[in-house]
Amino acid sequence: MALRKLIFRVYALNSTPHSVKVLNTHMSAFSVLSPNTDLRVKHDRHNLCFSINLDGEGYQDSAVLRYKFTSKKEVDLLSTYVPESFRGKGVAALLSKAAMDFLVEENLKAHISCWYIKKYVEETPLLCYKDLIIF
Repeated sequence: MALRKLIFRVYALNSTPHSVKVLNTHMSAFSVLSPNTDLRVKHDRHNLCFSINLDGEGYQDSAVLRYKFTSKKEVDLLSTYVPESFRGKGVAALLSKAAMDFLVEENLKAHISCWYIKKYVEETPLLCYKDLIIF
C-alpha cells in the first residue's frame, strides 16, 4: 500500500512545563476532517508519548505513539494507537514522523517494537530514518 502524499509544516513552540512540545502539522490529505485542518502533534516527554487530539462527530479522542528509553541514547518505539474511525487517514504516519524527527533532533537510536512504525520507516526511504534503527 502506497503512502498518501502528505504536506507537513512543523513549527517548534516554546516548551511548557513538563517538557511538552507541540508541533503544528498541516495534512492536506486528511479526508475525515476539512482539507485545511491543522493537526497538532504534542510531544509529552514526561509521559514518553506523542499524541494528536482528534475531534469526531460529537466526541474527542486521541491518537498516541508511546516509547520508552532503553538507555541514555536509545529508545524503543513501542506502539501506536489511532481510534478506529480515523484509521487509514495518515494519522499514524504523522505520529511516526514526529517520533523519527525527535530521534534526529536528539541524536538517538531506536529499537522498533511497533509494526506500523517499522512499515513507515521502510516506506519512507528518502528521509533516511533507517540509519537511526537498531536491528
